[in-house]
Amino acid sequence: MSLAIRAAQPADCATILALVHELADYQKLQTNVDATLDGIASVLFAAPSHIFCDIADWSGETAGFAVSFLHYSTFRGRYGLYLEDLFVRPVWRRRGIGKALMHRLAQRCVADGLVRFEWAVMDSNSPSIAFYRSIGAQVLDQWKLCRLSGPALHAFAHEGGPS
Repeated sequence: MSLAIRAAQPADCATILALVHELADYQKLQTNVDATLDGIASVLFAAPSHIFCDIADWSGETAGFAVSFLHYSTFRGRYGLYLEDLFVRPVWRRRGIGKALMHRLAQRCVADGLVRFEWAVMDSNSPSIAFYRSIGAQVLDQWKLCRLSGPALHAFAHEGGPS
């Protein structure tokens, strides 16, 4: 058996969308998915693109993926890499695939002179937290992810929020 990690190609859009749905099922967030094939293709394969998708293939079968993008640190004055999603299909877990995807992203950071590699993890996802710590990542308890989306985003955009 062999593992290959490669950059996604436009022909992978249906596979990427399937992986997104599988990730949402795993996180019990399926109702949040409204991604489409056209939406994925138009963002991942735009030129220029600062969004990256790596596909992990195990003996020719898609085992998982990682989606990341550039973000900017004002304190450091340089770009970093933000991991949006990492997912390995359950049947392929415990083979080092997640670690290999993370390793590839870390290599991209170093090769491109990116100042840091960051991501968020649900606090209930103990296996992932343990995995991230095992590769040397700090889990920053003092930072909380904030989000405006859906009706709250639209209300704030139109009304400016509370006075």
